[in-house]
Amino acid sequence: MSKTLLLGDEAIAQAFIDAGGSAINSYPGTPSTQITEYVIKSKEAKAKGIVANWCANEKTALEASIGVAYAGKRAMTCMKHVGLNVCGDPFMNAAIIGTKGVLVVVADDPSMFSSQDEQDSRYYGHWAMIPMLEPSNQQEAYDMVFFGYELSEKLGTPILYRIPTRLAHSRAGVERRAALPQNPLSSPSDPSTFVLLPVNAKRLYRTLIDKQADFTKSSEESGFNKYIPGTDHKLGIITTGIAFNYLMENYPGGQCPYPIVKITQYPLPFNMLNKLYDECDELLVLEDGQPFVEEHIKGFLGKGKKVMGRLDETIRRDGELNAEKVAKALGMKAEQGAAVPAVVTNRPPALCQGCPHIDSYEAVIDVLKKYEQGRVFGDIGCYTLGFNMGAINTTVCMGASITMAKGAAEMGVFPSLAVIGDGTFGHSGMTGLLDCVNEKANVVVMILDNDITAMTGGQPSSANMKLFNICKGLGVDPDHIRTIVPLKKNHDEFMKILEEEIAYNGVSVIIPQRVCIVENKKRIANNKK
Repeated sequence: MSKTLLLGDEAIAQAFIDAGGSAINSYPGTPSTQITEYVIKSKEAKAKGIVANWCANEKTALEASIGVAYAGKRAMTCMKHVGLNVCGDPFMNAAIIGTKGVLVVVADDPSMFSSQDEQDSRYYGHWAMIPMLEPSNQQEAYDMVFFGYELSEKLGTPILYRIPTRLAHSRAGVERRAALPQNPLSSPSDPSTFVLLPVNAKRLYRTLIDKQADFTKSSEESGFNKYIPGTDHKLGIITTGIAFNYLMENYPGGQCPYPIVKITQYPLPFNMLNKLYDECDELLVLEDGQPFVEEHIKGFLGKGKKVMGRLDETIRRDGELNAEKVAKALGMKAEQGAAVPAVVTNRPPALCQGCPHIDSYEAVIDVLKKYEQGRVFGDIGCYTLGFNMGAINTTVCMGASITMAKGAAEMGVFPSLAVIGDGTFGHSGMTGLLDCVNEKANVVVMILDNDITAMTGGQPSSANMKLFNICKGLGVDPDHIRTIVPLKKNHDEFMKILEEEIAYNGVSVIIPQRVCIVENKKRIANNKK
């Protein structure tokens, strides 16, 4: 078939459609968002009856996919690396169950282009003791989806599928395969595997341990991991995923003189690594992320030979890997790009002109001028940029604004305000608000409702336009659930509402409601068509 120019994300999405996928359930998170978006927008997927959903959070998304697997179908769940923390419970248990036909696609973000940390998802896969796939290019990203489903169904295990930002958001030509039909509806051969009572879980955990030899055998024999001979044995190089591309960029003819073990499938191919260790004087580990492989090979290869990488900072432990860093580690002269013109200056990210959050924050800033000890606890979303306005004091993780405000209020911080978006509130803010109600916390919670999940490109928000009833249902006094349209003309009214709710000794919720300015422009344009 002819090649199609696709992002790494899009290659995974198209492969999901072509490999007989039946349902994709995800929560948006850069750099993984485009996978699910591609399937949602695909006419081919719609024609095949493929289910494509944005879920309330990563946990509910993965649980839905486990339900798809229970029905015998192929499922995919996509998220960014920190989203794997949110669905850690079903992820670990899916491994115990031996769930078939589920690919958990996690997009890691080295250099933290849009994230709070650089955590490496391979540690989760190793912890869960399941196979992992890490393609080195877009064609492998496509092909590995087919292979992942085959491996999952053959060995009875979910698969962790890892990509970094650079692979997710770069394009290359991808050759498609003939499409496969979807699996027929079926029931589990052993229904007890989905009932994790201790008596079953103990047996299944032993089964998972016993499967490890088969997982490793596949890594050695599948063909995705490769031992590439070299002529100079002073150094042996281990690459993982996209790091192989960065290495080869330094050898335009494709002839690296050093032997290479190219790793794109886990568990580690121990036979290949032992062969490299025996043949070479020193080893260099290249991986885009944390020193996962480096730590593991130091454990099983022993201490006789020097192993270099991120642990000893031959390559800086933090930040994204690239060809220049690889060249430096190899002692080669790195190619320098053109200098940035003086006219180009750094500009900190800012809220869009006309963003409703600006009006909300201006009211908060003006009111808190009266309270020297007042604090505003922020959250994850576009509104995090309120930090540059001096409007928020913290941002930690999804949903933390409400619970941090509660904890601070209980220690005497007054006033204690939480600011959270409608999408983030639906993701993980509701339980925090329930804690506030149960403990009668003296907090003011502002839920900025812009009718969309704006930060990741405009996906539907799970809680928007239902916020009043949700808060009421969680036990907030309806008299202290206030709504306001955040506009300049309503600034004085907004301040008055804030001051009244700060004065109230209890849980207050203020809901500023106005559509995201970017989304509103899209809707106006669509209405004109």
